[in-house]
Amino acid sequence: MVDPKHEKLSITRQCRLVSIARSSFYYEGRGESPLNLQLMRLIDEQFLETPFYGSRQMTRWLRRQGYTVSRKRVRRLMRLLGLQAVFQRPRTSQPHPEHRIYPYLLRGLEITRPNHVWCADVTYIPLQRGFLYLVAVMDWASRKVLSWRLSNTLEASFCVEALQEALERYGAPEIFNTDQGSQFTSLEFTSVLKSVGVKISMDGRGRWMDNIFIERLWRSLKYECIYLSEFVTGTEARAGIGWWIDFYDQRRPHSSLGDRTPDEAYTDARAARRPGLCPAASQPEEEAA
Repeated sequence: MVDPKHEKLSITRQCRLVSIARSSFYYEGRGESPLNLQLMRLIDEQFLETPFYGSRQMTRWLRRQGYTVSRKRVRRLMRLLGLQAVFQRPRTSQPHPEHRIYPYLLRGLEITRPNHVWCADVTYIPLQRGFLYLVAVMDWASRKVLSWRLSNTLEASFCVEALQEALERYGAPEIFNTDQGSQFTSLEFTSVLKSVGVKISMDGRGRWMDNIFIERLWRSLKYECIYLSEFVTGTEARAGIGWWIDFYDQRRPHSSLGDRTPDEAYTDARAARRPGLCPAASQPEEEAA
């Protein structure tokens, strides 16, 4: 917007033309303090155990841990983490006309095959000197992580990139379920789903149980990787998370999947549904005979 190397216009003149203060051009954000980063990590860990804690109860819990914090600070940090206590809230304002909220389509629906339903969510990833956001796209039936992206902002673009990668690699699902986060309600995100004929489903506000499988994924990721590693940089986090997701998909069996890995459950089920495959072909030779 403002080009400091412009041949004819000074920085002051350019700032006036775009109606911003010159101080805004020179301002550099300081980021969160070390104490706030520590509090964010503690809040995130505790929220995994008690997702019904709002800012008031989380403030009490932090004070019992020896931190002198106000509810205002805790509320701001929880908002920054994207955390909301699990309870229904009345809708006090109408959503933006470009951010339509779609109905929840999974209630009572039996989901037993890959690419029937996909889901996505965003979670907070703590670093020693900052934090990142992680989005993942998951196949509901097999629990397979189809794609993921890291970002230092909550803009919709990194969620759209993850969605596009999953669609390119695995085709399109029938239904795509998310929460009501602005990344997922944006036209940028929903238009990609509509362009390939996917039905859009969204959880009720504060109802984390509506997207339970990806919430379980976050819990496993954080306890088995994030909190054990204490990543310093985004590069370390990207490498560590990539290793763990490959491990989760390819080598971590699930009892709910008949002790198969998500990769095996996804691949086996898709192979069995291929047109023209004779059921007897998957049986032992002596049985088929």
